[in-house]
Amino acid sequence: MKVSAISRAAIFATLLGLSLSQSGYAAQAAPATGNVTVWVDDNTTNPCVAKVVTAANKNSKLKITFALKKGWEALTKTAVAGGAGPDVIMTPGPTYTAEYAKAGALAPLDSYVKSFGWDKSFAPWALKLGVSKGKLYSLPSELETMLLWYNKTLFDSMGLKAPKTTAELNAVADKLSAAGITPFAAGNKEWKGVNEWYISALFNGVAGPENVYKALTGTLKWNSPGFLEATTMLNNWQQKGYLSGALDRFYVKTFDGALADFADGKAGMSMEGSWKFGAGLDEAFKKAGNDWAWAPFPTKSGAEQYSIGTGSSWAININSKNKAGAAEFLKVLFTPSTQASLATECSQAPGPVKVPANLLSGLEKRKATLYTAISAAAAKGNYGYLTWSFWPAKSNKYIIDEVEKVWGKTITPAEYLDGLDAIYQTELKAKATPPIPKR
Repeated sequence: MKVSAISRAAIFATLLGLSLSQSGYAAQAAPATGNVTVWVDDNTTNPCVAKVVTAANKNSKLKITFALKKGWEALTKTAVAGGAGPDVIMTPGPTYTAEYAKAGALAPLDSYVKSFGWDKSFAPWALKLGVSKGKLYSLPSELETMLLWYNKTLFDSMGLKAPKTTAELNAVADKLSAAGITPFAAGNKEWKGVNEWYISALFNGVAGPENVYKALTGTLKWNSPGFLEATTMLNNWQQKGYLSGALDRFYVKTFDGALADFADGKAGMSMEGSWKFGAGLDEAFKKAGNDWAWAPFPTKSGAEQYSIGTGSSWAININSKNKAGAAEFLKVLFTPSTQASLATECSQAPGPVKVPANLLSGLEKRKATLYTAISAAAAKGNYGYLTWSFWPAKSNKYIIDEVEKVWGKTITPAEYLDGLDAIYQTELKAKATPPIPKR
């Protein structure tokens, strides 16, 4: 389906609860100067991000220094704890940034909200994600959702269709495995947070967003039957080698290795987020001579739904010697033109800000179709919640780390969920949970 530029703008506006009016950025009284350092992950997308943002700052008096660092998150934590680190801190999402805020490692952004127009340009729920103890410490970027990606060429050759229900997903996985094909391309060698992608997808897909919402707001336990069914399903896949062929391979498989398996048809599907558009997908499939497609992540009922969240958060290091420059960097980063360029040039989803229609005309067709679908689902309330945006820090870390004990058979899925519920209830009581958008 072809989507016009006006429609694409309306898609983002509908999803975010915004109008298409101008964002109303106000000029800063005294232009910032000096050097601003930014550390980001050494992946295939961020060189493009650095190029776009640097170009957007060309008319300012700032010198932007991007450093691409492998394992950037751990390096940033260590540096900041030691009183150093980059001027601008980027993390994988609000839950991660909240750890810095609670540790007193971030400079508050409240004084910039009105002067930079963030109170008008950001969706209200989005700004709330960066609030800790009544102060704003971070800004969310990259609207994301979890999807089921599949090798269309392989599926067509085997007469398979994209599954809509989790029962159909299991059936397709079984057929692929019986044919000697790994059901899911996967691996967490470079990013252990991969583990929570699957928990996010299956909690929402199997237990359902309504139950996830109830658990997030404290009216349902995380060890309830729907979450147990989801955790057991993921564990069964790992025990049968459905992710990467075997559990030991999953732990050593790189992103490039998993993508190559997927493109070559050695693996039939991939459980990954909308960020996969910018992860070398087209290049890998073109090289392999195959084609790809995406589908909404299957649900138990078969109803189409999309779990939403943000893929990164940006903040100012309390150790920064140039906080004014760092703030100016954030101002430019979240202008509509920069966000649109990141979408059209780097295949990175815009943040939850207003983007004028004329700036979005270059969106790739399959990506535009995705946002159309997200918008329609959101309008009907068919959305779920991604762990890295709506879970508190300790619970989120538990989800990632402790699920490997389930896979290693040292604890059961039920024990895993008992532990999650205990930690979550403690954080909920301490008011350490992020704001949860009402359904």
